[in-house]
Amino acid sequence: MTETVTTDICVIGAGSGGLTVAAAAAAFGQSVVLLEKGKMGGDCLNYGCVPSKAMIAAAKHAQSMRTAHPFGISSVEPRVDYQAVHDHIHSVISAIEPNDSVERFEGLGVRVIQQAGSFKDAKTVVTADGEIEITARHFVIATGSSPAPLPIERLQDVNYLTNETFFSLTERPDKLVIIGSGPIGMEMAQAQRRLGAQVTVLEAFSALSKDDPELTAVVTDQLRKEGVVIREGVQIARISFALNEVIHPYGARVYLKVFDENGEATGEEELIEATHLLIAAGRRPNVEGLGLENAGIKYDERGISVKSTMKTTNRRVYAIGDVTGGLQFTHVAGYHAGLVVRSMLFRLNAKQETSIIPWVTYTDPELAHVGLSEDEVRGKYKDFQILRWPYSENDRAQAERKTQGLIKVLVDKRGVVLGASVVGANAGEIINMWALIVSQRMNIKDVTGYVSPYPTFSEIGRRAAISYYGDLPKKGFIRRAISFFKFFG
Repeated sequence: MTETVTTDICVIGAGSGGLTVAAAAAAFGQSVVLLEKGKMGGDCLNYGCVPSKAMIAAAKHAQSMRTAHPFGISSVEPRVDYQAVHDHIHSVISAIEPNDSVERFEGLGVRVIQQAGSFKDAKTVVTADGEIEITARHFVIATGSSPAPLPIERLQDVNYLTNETFFSLTERPDKLVIIGSGPIGMEMAQAQRRLGAQVTVLEAFSALSKDDPELTAVVTDQLRKEGVVIREGVQIARISFALNEVIHPYGARVYLKVFDENGEATGEEELIEATHLLIAAGRRPNVEGLGLENAGIKYDERGISVKSTMKTTNRRVYAIGDVTGGLQFTHVAGYHAGLVVRSMLFRLNAKQETSIIPWVTYTDPELAHVGLSEDEVRGKYKDFQILRWPYSENDRAQAERKTQGLIKVLVDKRGVVLGASVVGANAGEIINMWALIVSQRMNIKDVTGYVSPYPTFSEIGRRAAISYYGDLPKKGFIRRAISFFKFFG
């Protein structure tokens, strides 16, 4: 017999966004049903942010052993126990899991159903086994995204890796080929190189193309210095099994198209042998099986269509995070969750503003951005300034021998901060303050007025801000004003 459940809020998907909505709604006394067909915590905890940053941390320790000599400590080549690296990664996941567990959320008063859900009609969701029907005042779809299949000949015949399988490896890749040079591809390329793998990155366009080219060059130069081969502007003709596939079950032979000096395909192919192939190019929203048509919810291959309030074409239903097809970051899902909670519980007209969302690529050096890019500013403003300050002029950077990088701040003619980008050590931490500044449309003079502790990497931001006034000593009226006051002094 089918069980009928009536609740205030039904959340589909227990990733970062869905869990945030469920916890907040339950805390305010709302009845909540949460459906999840996979692992609690979603992609971020199990296959994304957490394991990747744990791997990057292990790789940084290995690299610090190789580069200790400038500090008066003997450099050594580390012995990497890849099984132990794997165990480290999964111990970090295990340490965080209780925060996202079924037990915790049931303790908060949330009913957790470990099944998929799909819409039966505009106001009813049914579980995959058909035994539970859920009606709710509001529904929140937070099903995330998955690696997108690439249109490469014979790729489907190869046992390639994605972020969902990469962190289960217990043996270090020997020759790793990564298709895709976005944040995931570049982070894993550097981490694996530092752990001892030979790494080649293949990219059809340019590496880290979403970010400022001036700053991405600092990252790509460093990766190349460490031995990562980055091939930009290449096209893959086809992929086949590696000859030694029995020994390397993830092996592949990647055939690249060869072009002449005029950019014409010659018909020849270049072969790259890989013991492991990682696909890190593109993701698709998880909309399959949700029965969106039954609920009158508009969507396409890019994701579920939402208004700035995160409402779908069904007024009862919100969608948040990756499934909406926008910026695919954990903190974006959390941001969306906050908007939805305010809308559902307090009837506030909370709207998404994408221009205030920061992002970080956790390579070494790190790459971070918030607000408008230089190209966007040039397209929207006639009168603006670009303020820069290099890491090499920062005392803490000199002390730690991390002098690669710079901060770039864009301001309008009145000094309002429009955007900021940072490449260098701790860029992900530095961008926090600039995300606040951009979100509050603060003026650059506000940045010059605070006191920064010395010596810190964050000082580069204040030094960039002070450079806004760099031409004042040259202005005649300023000199005349000083002379005037001197006369009365």
